Amino acid sequence: MKRSSPRGEVLPEGIPADSLLTLRDGEPGYREVTLSPLRYHYQHRAEIEAIVQGVNRDTDFDTLNASIGVALAAARTLGGLCDWVEAEAPRPVILPFHGAASLKAAVITVMLHCTTTDPLC
Repeated sequence: MKRSSPRGEVLPEGIPADSLLTLRDGEPGYREVTLSPLRYHYQHRAEIEAIVQGVNRDTDFDTLNASIGVALAAARTLGGLCDWVEAEAPRPVILPFHGAASLKAAVITVMLHCTTTDPLC
């Protein structure tokens, strides 16, 4: 079972035995504007930090990444909040953790393609 930390949490207080996901707000990126009708178009870059530990960390990491892909594929518009959502391939790293098993982690960049009538929305 994976645990999610609060959105934008600076550092987790601990890593659960299985996995941890943290969503980072990211950057809205450069906006393009169409004038008639007025629309603002963004390619917002958000990030998901995925961390696993334990004896089966490689398999668990692959399973966690696959579950993120399945969730995004099932909700490409996030319920109408975006025009399209897609993830970039993760670049995993092994992180030594003092007094515990090493962690396998990656930052998964998620591109949110959005159009809005108000740049503050």
